[in-house]
Amino acid sequence: MREVATALHRFGLGGRGDEAAPGDPRAWLTAQLKAYDPAPAALAALPRTPALVTMLAEAQDDRRERRDEKKAAATTPEAQMPQPQQAGTVPAPYRELRDQYVAAVAARTGVALASAAPFAERLVHFWANHFAVSIDKIAVVGLVGDLEFTAIRPHVMGSFRAMLSAVERHPAMLLYLDQAQSVGPDSPLGSRAAQRGRERGLNENLAREILELHTLGVRSGYGQADVTELARALTGWTVGGLARQPILRGPGPGFWFAAPIHQPGARTILGKRYSQSGEAQAQAVLDDLAVHPATARHIATKLARHFAADDPPPALVARLEAAFLKTGGDLPSLYRVLIAAPEVWNGPAKFRTPWEWSLAALRATGVKALPGATAAGAFQQLGQPIWRPGSPAGYDDIAASWAGPDALYRRVEVAQRIAKRTAPAIDARRLAAQLFPGALSAATSDALARAESGEQALALLLVSPEMLRR
Repeated sequence: MREVATALHRFGLGGRGDEAAPGDPRAWLTAQLKAYDPAPAALAALPRTPALVTMLAEAQDDRRERRDEKKAAATTPEAQMPQPQQAGTVPAPYRELRDQYVAAVAARTGVALASAAPFAERLVHFWANHFAVSIDKIAVVGLVGDLEFTAIRPHVMGSFRAMLSAVERHPAMLLYLDQAQSVGPDSPLGSRAAQRGRERGLNENLAREILELHTLGVRSGYGQADVTELARALTGWTVGGLARQPILRGPGPGFWFAAPIHQPGARTILGKRYSQSGEAQAQAVLDDLAVHPATARHIATKLARHFAADDPPPALVARLEAAFLKTGGDLPSLYRVLIAAPEVWNGPAKFRTPWEWSLAALRATGVKALPGATAAGAFQQLGQPIWRPGSPAGYDDIAASWAGPDALYRRVEVAQRIAKRTAPAIDARRLAAQLFPGALSAATSDALARAESGEQALALLLVSPEMLRR
């Protein structure tokens, strides 16, 4: 019975009061690898990449026009008067994109709450955090959800190579890490700009994060020269439909290889020479990075940390690494290693992040959907706003980042609100036994038994040690 609780909470997203516990936990998890739906109905109704890029282009054009009008009016007497400011608001041209963000938050949350394959959905969230982008950069506000839905979800049960290629080509990643404005110094456009005294520069942000975060990992043997050479190979990878210059605008909104800004010549990266031309050059590098031994080690370590322990067990890391190398990065092969791993079933408890805890609390109380604004506000209050980690490294995956006193107090407040709305229909004592079969502590059982009301009992359950950890 304890294994049932582990399957529900450590592998999954928390049990549901209206669902029977799995009879065979390992078989239940394995079955989800085939039952996973990469494009559930809640996501199919959302605008896709071309429409979102078009919205962004219109917002940028609108903002430029407003800026030009503001400059033209700056000399009028009225312009000299103090103007009221509204801090933290989204500029008017971007409000439609902000609405798309809120809709994507609602869809993501709803899919996670209602899913019958919660282990598969946890894997989606893992990979979205691995390839993190953040709405701190306003240009990607409307695109962050689409990155997860169209570049990550289709490849969760495929290969790491395919996912890596899709993510690095997605407009959200290209804009977030400034790749869309990177110009090869010796490219046709770069050379002409230099002749006019208006140099267009090479941007290394995407190249650096590909090596440091997405593939090899830190201290894995690459150097600054490798970063620069990869950045040169990536020149030309940009977003069509945004540039004002016709030569760079591309045939339509979305990924576009712009040959006029690609740095010509062969590249040498990690000791290997790449003589491919154009778009194929960077793709060849990505293909090699996707199966590199350091990448296998990096991915294995992160998976072991997420599922087994904050300090990843070396033996589990080694088995995951071996499976990655043997299969060329076949992701379901790694998931099967996790399902079979005693280190996951018998390891120390992992402290739930705000996202994980909220899903577990809502699934437990039968909630299957939330309005986007409600969900966005709740995760903001809990300290883990969706798609806003603040850096390309994503959110931390260790207890020290989430277990502070203030963070726990916020969870108590949210638990009380959830209990107030759902307690009349829920017997917390019965629910506790169903959610944590064979794993409910005597202390939690006693606390629930002594509660003065059903509402208090449910609130206590939602912030119990069992619910705070997985």
